Amino acid sequence: MEKTIDELIIDLKDDDEFVVAEALGLLEMRPEESLDPLIIALKDKNKNVRLNAAKILGFIGDSKAIDPLIEVLYDNNKLVRREASTSLSRMGLNAVDPLINILNDDDWKVRGAAAWALGNIKDKKAIPYLKELLDDDSAFVRLGAENAIANIENM
Repeated sequence: MEKTIDELIIDLKDDDEFVVAEALGLLEMRPEESLDPLIIALKDKNKNVRLNAAKILGFIGDSKAIDPLIEVLYDNNKLVRREASTSLSRMGLNAVDPLINILNDDDWKVRGAAAWALGNIKDKKAIPYLKELLDDDSAFVRLGAENAIANIENM
């Protein structure tokens, strides 16, 4: 019997990595059904559910997930934030403006994650905004901006 989307999302926190991998694959294969529940799962109290929901949303690539993924950049868990940034990178050009809009956020982790994501998207439009971060107080943000500019200029 086929598992429901809710059952698959519950499987994302299983201790068995094979159960998690199977759930990831099945959720990705059912994007229309899983999109909204995965967006909701980004707020789950379990970090593995949040991390894996962010991961699948990146593979699904629906721009409806961009704003919720940007909210995840404020997550307390570094791995969850990193996965959200990676997924935003996979969203491509649709994520550029929302990412540029948070480059001046008060939180250095958010600025840095946005810079890294923009560097992976490689849209030249981001360069002037990234250059503003080269003097940031945070070394993480400065490094993210430097790498992003280099990635974009060397494409």
